[in-house]
Amino acid sequence: MRFALSEDQTLLQDSLNKALADLSPLDRVRRFADSDACSAPDIWAGLAELGLPGLMVPEEHGGLGLGLLEAALAAEALGRVVAPTPFLGSAVLAPLALTLAGSDEQRSRWLPKLASGEAVAGAAISEPIAGAREGAGVSADGGRLTGKSLFALDAPGADLIVVADRKGALHLAAAAETAEIMPSIDATRRLGELTFRDTPAEALASNQALERLRDAAWVMLAADTLGAAQAMLDKAVAYAKERKQFGRTIGSFQAVKHLCAEMAAELEPARALVWYAAYAFDHAPDEAPLMAAHAKAHLSEIGRFVARTATEVHGGIGMTDLLGLHYWFKRIGQNRQLLGGPERVRETAARLQGLIPA
Repeated sequence: MRFALSEDQTLLQDSLNKALADLSPLDRVRRFADSDACSAPDIWAGLAELGLPGLMVPEEHGGLGLGLLEAALAAEALGRVVAPTPFLGSAVLAPLALTLAGSDEQRSRWLPKLASGEAVAGAAISEPIAGAREGAGVSADGGRLTGKSLFALDAPGADLIVVADRKGALHLAAAAETAEIMPSIDATRRLGELTFRDTPAEALASNQALERLRDAAWVMLAADTLGAAQAMLDKAVAYAKERKQFGRTIGSFQAVKHLCAEMAAELEPARALVWYAAYAFDHAPDEAPLMAAHAKAHLSEIGRFVARTATEVHGGIGMTDLLGLHYWFKRIGQNRQLLGGPERVRETAARLQGLIPA
């Protein structure tokens, strides 16, 4: 049995890494982070030429019809360059919601637009997954939504929003009454604060689709963290090979060697966990919820360790804006908390295993 990526999957990841090196260099990320823009349309358009927005859209609707493992490889590549794109909401969660629970008419109307990149989608699903903060939560009544959703993924400026109400049912909204960008530690990703006031919406079929969206999102956040942590490790190793102290490169000191080795030792098995969690989503559905929870919780801890240690290897310059290491550091920190921190995700895993009451 082959426990490795296929030739096509390896080619997909290599192609994305090469394209993103040109589309999303650090200078472009910095300009986006310093702006009030909801998105970086030039980066998304470049990725659309590669077919990335249609990665999970069925072929009959103009997409590539690939699975969550391919999406995880893309998320890993995007995390490596902290690319400011609406990938999670528009290329993963919205197509998945429409495929799982949309009507034929809803799929025909939206999936081709999402696949081509013509339309961008967001996802407001945080409250029923991660718990609602005071004053947050959306109620549905008669095809209309009322309430507030926080930490809405890729929602500001989106053409379509997948909304989960307090009961876990999913709806499609063309827009919210107001959609403001939430201040957050990660300036490379736009989170929305959405307000609905008797806003028209279309219901999606109620078939536990939210749980599938949760599992997919957890895997994608873990993959994004994996890519960002790998980038921080690579940067730390490269810096240790060129920075000199006392007439020697700091990489020759045993303490620095140990720091880099510890990061690599923690990160490499985490890659297998993320890949298997993504594979299980499509091919082992009974295992998928637990594996997604393990991937999200474990990468949250490993990512934080790598982010902190890589910054330590860089010394004082690691905290400066000039180097830009903080973009990866903050991306990892936000991924840790989005859709539930590791403690909450482990609680879900414990329930799935019957270790605590449902």
